[in-house]
Amino acid sequence: MLAITTKTTVITGYEGQVLDESILASKQPVILKGLVSRWNLVKQGQKSDDSAIRYLKSHYNGRPSVACIGSPDIRGRFFYDETCTQLNFQTQQMKVDEVLDLIQAGFLEDNPASYYIASNLIDTHFPNLRDENDLVIPRPASDTALEDVRISIWIGNGTTACCHYDVSDNLACCVVGKRRFTLFPPDQIANLYPGPLSPTPGGQALSMVDFANPDYTKYPNFAEAIKHGQIAELEAGDALYLPSMWWHQVEGLSRFNVLINYWWSNSAKHMGPAVDVLYHAFLSLRDKPEHEKQAWKHVFDYYIFGDAKRAGAHLPDEARGYLGEIDTTKSRMLRAMLLSKLNR
Repeated sequence: MLAITTKTTVITGYEGQVLDESILASKQPVILKGLVSRWNLVKQGQKSDDSAIRYLKSHYNGRPSVACIGSPDIRGRFFYDETCTQLNFQTQQMKVDEVLDLIQAGFLEDNPASYYIASNLIDTHFPNLRDENDLVIPRPASDTALEDVRISIWIGNGTTACCHYDVSDNLACCVVGKRRFTLFPPDQIANLYPGPLSPTPGGQALSMVDFANPDYTKYPNFAEAIKHGQIAELEAGDALYLPSMWWHQVEGLSRFNVLINYWWSNSAKHMGPAVDVLYHAFLSLRDKPEHEKQAWKHVFDYYIFGDAKRAGAHLPDEARGYLGEIDTTKSRMLRAMLLSKLNR
């Protein structure tokens, strides 16, 4: 256990099935105690793990999913292998009920193999589950279409999703078992020693630090990250609001764990993934001479990271072009221009 003393803020007595916008506006992690305790899946899990498994099977439509399978040697920690060029587990197309059977069989073992179905869209595999297990994420009024809310289910035994970030806001609902989240704000990225950008279990690099046994000789700045960390411990029925880009490690503390999460961004749907900018910067900016890179910092601060309206505020509306609001038409034009330049 890391020497993190800060506990994530807990709100109790929250009864609403529609989240209060003020909670999301804070952009700070917060535990909503008992938010989903009325869900039927939570109630089945409180009866027994077997009852929760039967309930999931009763809503499953038979469609195969991707199962992550690790040997007993990894003890549930899905990570890179020793070379950091591969992952330490295998993925396989399987039916969800087959994975549930394997997890259930492992209840009798001291150190079972690790099984994890990660980020599986609920509606594609459990089409009626949300009838009895759902809530509403408030969205702002907008003249343009916003990114869709992605609702996923995570099923596994005692597994650990090593520390990473996600690009969207997240409401993580612990519905069966117990979970521990270890959280760090986005500005701690350098102190968390991110691993390779490829391969990754879910698209983002993992922290190279083993939280169960941190090597401060190899990763000395991790001691600074700990000062900024916090712990969120969830029981069945609890939910964690986690703002986008916060680093988090997620541990399933029970022999059977199920989490349902809501990912969303209030960005316009026509915007592209921000990570594409990062990869383009590797190509076009990172290895420029240092004085050029420092100058480009000022350019990006002016056009991108500062007030979005500032760069075009002194220009007539008809002259603003891409300095004005980027709508669907302008987004298509920008993509076409970038494709033309990249394919030259």
